[in-house]
Amino acid sequence: MAVGLRERKKLKTKEAIHRAAMRLFAKRGYEETTVEQIAAAAEISPSTFFNYFPTKEDVVMLDIYDPIAVQMIKERPKSETLGVTFRRVLEGLDAIFERDRELVLERGRIMLEVPELRGRLWDELERTQAFVIELLSERTGRKPDDFELRVTARVAIAALYEASLEWFRLRGRKRLVELANHALDVAESGGRLGAAPARK
Repeated sequence: MAVGLRERKKLKTKEAIHRAAMRLFAKRGYEETTVEQIAAAAEISPSTFFNYFPTKEDVVMLDIYDPIAVQMIKERPKSETLGVTFRRVLEGLDAIFERDRELVLERGRIMLEVPELRGRLWDELERTQAFVIELLSERTGRKPDDFELRVTARVAIAALYEASLEWFRLRGRKRLVELANHALDVAESGGRLGAAPARK
């Protein structure tokens, strides 16, 4: 369904505020940056900021790539496996993540270091889980509470989460799509781990 002009303008403003906030957090620190400073950087008033985000935490929690990813997922063939869908979508987002690498890395760092945000991260993962379960239910005809369906969704999400953590740890030195493909390979292998590879 096409997004209306008003909604597009709203999303554009939210993204501009988010980007301004990330730049300030990288420069000043999360705790040291105020809503007033974010509003000034985004060229809006503090009251306008609160029209879009209830708290400073919420500006970090916004994932500006979610609408793109969701649309790409919905456009994939329904006969496709979940792993293939995730791989193709991440390949499609690869150039965007590379372009915005510093912004995405800064958001990840803050979410992992600030206790309040780290707690909310689990809520986001649960929402992602619910979305993937609904997707799989539509594709397979199974009920959302199907045990195997829920396990499949959880394993895929856990693999991608670990890939993201590794990407943050490496400060983006490897491409996220490469790490995600590796994580999905491990998940799809059924956990059959051999001996650790020799260190070079």
